[in-house]
Amino acid sequence: MVLIMKNTITILSITAAMIFGSVGIADAQNSKVRYADQQVKLMNYTHALDVYEQSYAKKPNYETAKKISMTQDVIRDYDKSYEWWKTTVGYEDAQNSDYTSFLRSAQLTDNFNEAVSILEAKGVAADSLGVAKLLTLQSKKKVKLEQAEGLNSAGSDFDLSVDSDGNKYFVSDRGGVYPSEMPSLRIDAKNKYFSEEKSDFNDREYFSVYRQDTTGNITALVSNVPGTYHFSDPSYDKGLGILFYSVTRDIKKVKKRDNIVVQPEIFYSKLNADGTMEGFYPVPFNDSIGYSVMNPFVDEDAKRLYFTSDMPGGMGGTDLYYATYDENMTFGTPVNLGSQINSSGNESHAFRNGNKFYFSSAGHPGVGGMDVFQANYTATQFSNVQNMGIPINSTADDFAYREILDKNGNPEVYVSSNRQGGQGLDDIYTIQEVYKQFLARVIDCDGLVVTDSYMATLRDKTQNGNVQTTRGKSGELLAELEPESDFGLVISKPGYFSVTDESLTTKGFAGDTVKREYTLIAIPYQLPVHVDIVYYDLDKFKIREDAKPVLDKMGEMMNKYPFLDLLVASHTDSRASDEYNIILSNNRAKAVTEYMAQHNISGDRIRLEWFGEQGLVNNCGNGVPCPEVDHQLNRRSELILEAFPDPSKQYEIPASFKDMNFCDPETLFEEIQKELASIPTIYFDFDKSMLRSVHKKELERTAIMLKRMPNLMLYIEGHTDQRGDDAYNKPLSERRAEVVKAYLTKRGIEANRMEDTWFGETKPVNDCNEITCTEAMHQLNRRTELRVGKSSFTYSGRKKKVDTM
Repeated sequence: MVLIMKNTITILSITAAMIFGSVGIADAQNSKVRYADQQVKLMNYTHALDVYEQSYAKKPNYETAKKISMTQDVIRDYDKSYEWWKTTVGYEDAQNSDYTSFLRSAQLTDNFNEAVSILEAKGVAADSLGVAKLLTLQSKKKVKLEQAEGLNSAGSDFDLSVDSDGNKYFVSDRGGVYPSEMPSLRIDAKNKYFSEEKSDFNDREYFSVYRQDTTGNITALVSNVPGTYHFSDPSYDKGLGILFYSVTRDIKKVKKRDNIVVQPEIFYSKLNADGTMEGFYPVPFNDSIGYSVMNPFVDEDAKRLYFTSDMPGGMGGTDLYYATYDENMTFGTPVNLGSQINSSGNESHAFRNGNKFYFSSAGHPGVGGMDVFQANYTATQFSNVQNMGIPINSTADDFAYREILDKNGNPEVYVSSNRQGGQGLDDIYTIQEVYKQFLARVIDCDGLVVTDSYMATLRDKTQNGNVQTTRGKSGELLAELEPESDFGLVISKPGYFSVTDESLTTKGFAGDTVKREYTLIAIPYQLPVHVDIVYYDLDKFKIREDAKPVLDKMGEMMNKYPFLDLLVASHTDSRASDEYNIILSNNRAKAVTEYMAQHNISGDRIRLEWFGEQGLVNNCGNGVPCPEVDHQLNRRSELILEAFPDPSKQYEIPASFKDMNFCDPETLFEEIQKELASIPTIYFDFDKSMLRSVHKKELERTAIMLKRMPNLMLYIEGHTDQRGDDAYNKPLSERRAEVVKAYLTKRGIEANRMEDTWFGETKPVNDCNEITCTEAMHQLNRRTELRVGKSSFTYSGRKKKVDTM
């Protein structure tokens, strides 16, 4: 039962006139029916129904069935209305107007298909009646409705307002039912007036405003307006501490005329902290006999009082209006909200929040009786009216949409409805968002949205279930999240590191959309992160003592980082035949595998290559006389630690490097180098720039590292000790830098990947001008330092920048 029918007797009178205009009292079959007809005129609908049904039970006929159907329509008992219209259209006397009413009642009770079948069996085409099947609009937001805690009763409870302290005010007729007695067959003139104790509309107690305080205690407010019957529609102005409300008063006679219809009016009173009202003042546009004024809503920001009225000049039924008012309670002339909001049907229950305006209507296309609609709002216009859809609306009456703040300042949304499954006749429901929206951009290292295939697995950890994800038009990842839940997300794509986010939550989240951005990073397969060399004796493959510390360090790193595998590339010098040297280099590679077993490194983590004498590092080829020290450089196994070595395997970002930016994969190399300190420093004899043999081995390792890691630049800095003057020392430091660069150039390193500078004696390790230095301290100053850094290069299609280390 919608509030507009409860508060205005004018509309009910019109409806009653329609009933008896179409059927007529003269068609009544007996005195009971004539008595019930009179009760309908007096708007004693519940009592009238009892009498009609008694009469029909004794003498079933088309006329009485139709009167019962139409009266059920008036009081909006849709289930009973449908059953009685089904009975009515079963008579041969039924007309097209009856069939139309039958379909309409079927719409409101979700019986449309059954009703169509019934009519088709009678040879009536439902399409010819101009009654389309109800709209099935869905709410744009995923919401659910639940009974408002502690507010509803077995009667009617609806409409909600809140004061500055968080106390809630609502309307109820929870006092009970007062059955009417039929006084024989005579018409008692007193029945033209309201009963003292109850509403003749439905034999229930008159509506009153109730207050639920912040502890949940409910008490009835007492209207100060003399002769109040219905007391409803509370709306509170927090700034002024004033409560607006609707009342229907006990008015029995106007200018000696007692054949009157009393309309609801709007009053306002000061509302005290204890819930009592002080004073009562009517708004100036009331007219209790001429038209209804009801459903006030206070728009404090705009200083407008919205209300419902069927005053002259409207667009049909009841329209929505507003009147401005100020702190002195001076009201402006009522303004009709216009054709965007008002229709030829009934509109009521205005509400505004921000740039959205809400109202109820039976005139705009809907899904039930009264529906809630939303429009865009500015101070000068309303636009884009939209039905709020199911489940906010139902096939019954839905009205009094309200958004309030609770005592803790949290938003709460309410609607009133007489939908099926309620606790009473009308109930107040909370509207809770079932889902929060989730929107994520998945990008690559260049910041481009990844639109090709990837898998997203979203799990609700609170509800213990998976959440379906979809893709938007621009490739964005979308999902609907349960409120007050924690989530875990995994995004995976072959050849890319998986993205895991366990921080997703809607607990305490007040917004509509949880937004994230994730980067899918290509796995840098077979990325070299460390290089070293072990050497062998002539014609031997046994691991030498000087090689064991190097291999031990490799084993330690592989045990520490399971994502590292070892590539062993073994070589020989040129002495002996090619066939023999291939076998020898293979044995040297196997010897490394066997040695690593003592570190529990399995053979499947070691990849072996053997080249015999094909990879000489110098010109000591067949028949070329070379010193032994140069042949030694060729008898070697190159050891390369590779990160993510298996291109067919899906790797995860190592836990110890979770915060690393793998869009720059060489960053991992930098971190490993910090642990190994493997970049050599080349030392020189006094006043010399010739490479020592021992440093050739270190430069061999450097050359292999640069070849394996084309993303690296080498920075070479030459230095001298402080003996001699600066003019001599600077060119000496230049020669020391150049000899390193020249050696590496011969080893195949491009000159544009090496940058050499020289500083003479200006950057000593030990300042021997300040202290007395030993020869060892002077030696530390005679050096060429090597540093590696990122180069401008392309790795997996991405351009990199220079960044020295």
